[in-house]
Amino acid sequence: MFTTRPELVGTHGMVASTHWLASGAGMAVLEDGGNAFDAAVAVGFVLQVVEPHLNGPGGEVPVVFAAAGESAPRVLCGQGVAPAGATAAHYRDLGLDLVPGSGLLAATVPGAWDGWLTLLRDYGTKSLRDVLGYAIGYARDGFPLLERASFTIGTVADLFREHWTTSAQLWLPGGRPPAAGTRFRNPVLADTWEWLLAAAEAAGSDRDAQIEAARRAWSQGFVAAQVDEFCRKTWRDDSGADHAGVLTGEDMASWEASYEDPVSVDLGPWTVVKPGAWTQGPVLLQQLLLLEGFADRLAYADGGPTAETVHLAVECAKLAFADREAWYGDGGEVPLDALLSRAYADARRALVTEHASLDLRPGSPLGADPLLPAHVRRGPVRSDDEPGGALGEPTVARTGSVKGDTVHVDVVDRWGNIVSATPSGGWLQSSPTIPSLGFCLGSRAQMFWLDEGLPNSLAPGRRPRITLSPTLALRDGLPAMAFGTPGGDQQDQWQLGFWLAHTVGGMDLQAAIDSPMWHTNAFPSSFYPRSWTPGEVVVESRFTGADELRERGHRVVDAGPWALGRMSAVARDARDGLLRAAANPRGAQGYAVGR
Repeated sequence: MFTTRPELVGTHGMVASTHWLASGAGMAVLEDGGNAFDAAVAVGFVLQVVEPHLNGPGGEVPVVFAAAGESAPRVLCGQGVAPAGATAAHYRDLGLDLVPGSGLLAATVPGAWDGWLTLLRDYGTKSLRDVLGYAIGYARDGFPLLERASFTIGTVADLFREHWTTSAQLWLPGGRPPAAGTRFRNPVLADTWEWLLAAAEAAGSDRDAQIEAARRAWSQGFVAAQVDEFCRKTWRDDSGADHAGVLTGEDMASWEASYEDPVSVDLGPWTVVKPGAWTQGPVLLQQLLLLEGFADRLAYADGGPTAETVHLAVECAKLAFADREAWYGDGGEVPLDALLSRAYADARRALVTEHASLDLRPGSPLGADPLLPAHVRRGPVRSDDEPGGALGEPTVARTGSVKGDTVHVDVVDRWGNIVSATPSGGWLQSSPTIPSLGFCLGSRAQMFWLDEGLPNSLAPGRRPRITLSPTLALRDGLPAMAFGTPGGDQQDQWQLGFWLAHTVGGMDLQAAIDSPMWHTNAFPSSFYPRSWTPGEVVVESRFTGADELRERGHRVVDAGPWALGRMSAVARDARDGLLRAAANPRGAQGYAVGR
């Protein structure tokens, strides 16, 4: 099969991410003797600078990883929780029935800083200055602004001028959106990071003590104080009204990143590992279990999937994501053992026919009735702002609605450490810029429901059910591959396409990423205003089976030849120690590097 780039193969280390500057920074850390964890942290901070419309310091990060010498993979939760004041009653009293998609009401505790520093402390080897210096350099000295970032700023420029004046001061130099490719600087963010480094190094020369001091300086010092003060002000949000936030410095001081066990399924020689049901990660596992019963019908030909393969994948995705809507969340006990059992998969698989389903059909894994919010029970709501449905790529609606997306990084080193992380949130268009810090807060609370009694109901101290979904795969019990993509609800559909191309189609990492992608929008979006379109399947035009899908009843939307997904992947063969990497050519910014 023709590929856009070669699959990289080497022995020293591999880094793949959604931006070439970040991948280069990660490789520089590996070349300087750092391990995969050091490199991933450096990449994560650079991504906050060079893809500001897709993530930022006020965002979050889930990580799944395997450390050399440890017996099992782990998950790091860098997703902050809902503030103490974030009650459903408070939002209802404001006249809201959904959490706005932007502004201060949508902010959870920023989790990325503490997440990255916790990972660095426990598994890295470098100092905080060693890994943060690359990002500080780009913030201080400048970086070439991506075309999509320039477009995003241009789309929300009027909002910035009229309502988010602190954002206008940063993102509209001279009163105009900066042109694509121009050198853009964020010196205030560089100052914030330098202040945190100064607080770290004042703790002495011990590496761990410095990291702990930097964590406290963020959550209990200058940063938390500035966040607290800023959130008392009112700003315009997606509801069309001005609201103050509920996040406080006390919320930040009382939260920290944590580790937990992943969830997984065994599939022959493979074990696929995901974060738990506070993410949408288990839907990939459900899709794989459902498709296991169709193994003899899955096929690739001429570099792409057959129409039957896409039909079966889409129908299985509908069932898995319907279960996500009913059962996933951070509230109460999620019946994951039942949802990921083969008996349940067998029962659900029987619902798949040769014709496209137009219904949302959550199951009853333990015999209980599915729990769905009223917004979903009322039926599908189609957003006119997004013709063809949301593509999951960096999207900003024509009306000026402030949507964003995500970034991704995978790293593997010569010692066998392997990391997959999907940072997001704190987009430049999420909420107004905090002028004293050079970044804004995230809007992840929009993913909560205001209905009471649901697994994903808004409540203080809960994590929103996020779409961020990094993946690790073991082969014969040994860590073998890390992969993921931005894309909101589409992340675990595009990852499924990559997985099938690699394991069914027999393609190497790059060919599997280049293979035509697809997804369905036939379930509620996780993002405000929570629209969905039954039966809709979005495909890249290089996929040759669109007409057959239409014959099966799918509503097919052509996204263009290279439009879906921003996959990256790294791998390690335990037999010979060879390392591999690949990255997405779509958008002309993701790159893998290694040697």
